[in-house]
Amino acid sequence: MTRTRPSRRRAAGSAAAPSAAVTEGSRDVRADAALPLLISALGACGYGSEKDDEKRTEVTGEKIDGLDEVKIGYFANLTHATALVGLKDGGIIQKELGGTEIKPYTFNAGPSEIEALNAGSIDIGWIGPSPSINGYVKSHGKNLRIISGSASGGVKLVVNPAKIKKLDDVKGKKIATPQLGNTQDVAFLNWVKERGWKVDAQSGKGDVSVVRTDNKVTPDAYKSGSIDGAWVPEPTASKLVAEGAKVLLDESALWPDEKFVITNVIVKQSFLEEHPDVVEAVLRGSVKTNRWIKDNPDRAKADANAALAELTGKPLPTEVVDPAWESIQVIDDPLAATLDSQAEHAVQAGLLEEPDLAGIYDLRLLNKVLRAEGRPTVSAAGLGRQ
Repeated sequence: MTRTRPSRRRAAGSAAAPSAAVTEGSRDVRADAALPLLISALGACGYGSEKDDEKRTEVTGEKIDGLDEVKIGYFANLTHATALVGLKDGGIIQKELGGTEIKPYTFNAGPSEIEALNAGSIDIGWIGPSPSINGYVKSHGKNLRIISGSASGGVKLVVNPAKIKKLDDVKGKKIATPQLGNTQDVAFLNWVKERGWKVDAQSGKGDVSVVRTDNKVTPDAYKSGSIDGAWVPEPTASKLVAEGAKVLLDESALWPDEKFVITNVIVKQSFLEEHPDVVEAVLRGSVKTNRWIKDNPDRAKADANAALAELTGKPLPTEVVDPAWESIQVIDDPLAATLDSQAEHAVQAGLLEEPDLAGIYDLRLLNKVLRAEGRPTVSAAGLGRQ
C-alpha cells in the first residue's frame, strides 16, 4: 500500500517567513518518552564526539564572512553518506568553505544532535526526519530549519526465514525497531496499522510485538533468537542478512516513486540568519558531493567505508557494505511531502499531537545553488519559504 495522502499545508504556506512563530498549542508532543530530546552528555563537548583536530589538514583561503569555523554534526552511518564523503579532511565541502574551518562532530542518535544544535554546540547537521520534526515542534518552530535533502531509502524489514516466509507471517512475531518514536519505529507502526493489526504504540504489545532495540545490539538479539526480525536502516539490515536473515520488504516500495527522506540537512535558525554565505557554501559542497557520489559510486563507497573505519575503528565487510550502499540514494531534494506524511504517521500512531510544520523548510539557498548548477529547483510542499 503506497503512502499518499493530502498535504497538511498550513495557512502560512510558501509565503511564511522563515522565522515566523506559530501557535504553541498545535505542537505539544503527547509523549516525551516517545520522542525524547534530552539525553546523557556524550564526548568532551557534552553532546557529540569531535574528530581529532591534530590529524586535519590546515585550511587555506579566505574566511567566509570572517568566520573562523563552522561546527557540523552527522552520524557514522551510511545513510549519512554525503557527510561521510564530503566532510573528509580537505574534501569537497571544506574546499567550498575556504579558510572557514569545518569542526566535525559525530553523534549516535538524533535527540543528542538536536540538543547540540539547540545549545549552539553545532551549527549545521545531517539528521533524520523524526528528530527534525520533534526538534522543530519542541522549540515551537524557533530553533531549526531543514535546508536540504541528503538521502532516500536504506530501510528494510528483514526477518528470520525459518519463522517468517511471507508478510502475513509477521503477525504474532517479535520485530525490532531502533527506538520508541524514531523514524523506523513510526514507519513500522504505520505499516502494521495499514495491515489491520493492532499494536499499542507505547508498550509495543499487540498483534505484533515491537521490541525497541539499539541498532548496535540488534544483530546479537537476532542471533540469540530474542527477535524474529527488524525494521531497520542500513547497514543494520545488511548485517542481519549476513547473519542469515532475509529481506522481506524494502520500505521504498511503500512510497510514491520509491523515494522517502531518511536524512536531511538542518541548520540553527540564528546561524542561518547571521551567516547565510557560510550555509550556502556548505550546501554548495553538499550538492557537489552528491553529484560526485553518483558519478563515482565505487570510489564513493570506498571513501564512505574508510570514514566509517576512522570513526568506529573498523570498516564494514564487503558482504554488508555492498548491499547497504546499493539501497541508499543520495539526493538534494528534501522530499518534503514524505516528511509531512511521516509526521502524520506519528500522529496516527498516537506518538505526536497534530503538528504545525509550516516554516520547517527554508530552501532558498539550496535552490540558489541548484539554479547556479543548472539543476531544477525543489519544493517545500507548502511547508516553508522558497
